[in-house]
Amino acid sequence: MFADRIEGKWIDAFCEVFEKCAVRRGDTAAILSETQSRELNVRLAELALLRLGVRPFHLVLPTPRNPHPVPVRSTGASEAIGRLAPVVSALGQAGFVVDCTVEGLMHAPETPEILKAGARIMVISNEHPEALERLRPDTRLEKKVRAAARMLRGSKRMTVTSAAGTDLSVAMEGAATVGIWGWTDKPGTLAHWPGGLVVSFPRNGTVDGRLVLDRGDVNLTFKRYLQDRVTLTIDKDYVTKIEGDGLDAALMRGYFAAWCDREAYAVSHVGFGMNPAARYEALAMYDLRDTNGTELRAVAGNFLFSTGANEFAGRHTAGHFDLPVMKTTITVDNTVVVKEGALQDVFE
Repeated sequence: MFADRIEGKWIDAFCEVFEKCAVRRGDTAAILSETQSRELNVRLAELALLRLGVRPFHLVLPTPRNPHPVPVRSTGASEAIGRLAPVVSALGQAGFVVDCTVEGLMHAPETPEILKAGARIMVISNEHPEALERLRPDTRLEKKVRAAARMLRGSKRMTVTSAAGTDLSVAMEGAATVGIWGWTDKPGTLAHWPGGLVVSFPRNGTVDGRLVLDRGDVNLTFKRYLQDRVTLTIDKDYVTKIEGDGLDAALMRGYFAAWCDREAYAVSHVGFGMNPAARYEALAMYDLRDTNGTELRAVAGNFLFSTGANEFAGRHTAGHFDLPVMKTTITVDNTVVVKEGALQDVFE
């Protein structure tokens, strides 16, 4: 990945994903991007669709001005569309949407309307294609992620503990759960590549306890492995205390406070990674501009804890932390699904 040029192997990888998305010769597809999108991925998407006989068209939007007091990273809520009705209409009619925006449409306000129109959205995470090619579709992973999503949807409680001191409880009844295996083939659905994780958006007032971020855990908003321990106290969904003497705690306190928004302190979603091909050390292998950290979210056995927007609980904010936590034990009702950071074989 020393030269940003078109590589045939990367077109191959994009073709594999799009074929999983059930695109067929003669179909139309919209490629959504913005002026700050990773141009290499936009071009690879176009070439792959053309190779498959699809008729693509581009929608390119100016990247909007950042209205927030701090840099915004990895929110999954692109602001590029800006509620432009003609764009929403075009995407809804496209059938298949390849999302190459910087932040992606996972939590964008326009996404429900686009999906309701029958489109399916394939989010290409803002990663260098060298990372994307290593995490191509895996049919075996789909089966396991589906099973995990079914378990969480039928569960009553998730507990998370660790030797570092984590002791967290999540009431799961009524939570909205999403399984992402890396492609989407049904109208009205969205997926992202890379995939391999399951996440739940809890209802109001359902998350309580203590989350200890230990050395080696990951703050993906800062694209940083933690060097010092940080302890978060959570009371009825909200982080009420951030304890720690090192730089990591100071950075988190500063970023949280900069939003001047209580909802930035709230729980967004909880879940765990399931992709055996995703590598924990990957964040150390790329320049910061070449990674969005999606691979770290999917590392098998990590507990993915996120703060910020939770539309299912009626909370909206652009402040967001994604925090893959290693070496925890996750229990769903009476089933241990992750033991001391190792994903258990319970999803066959």
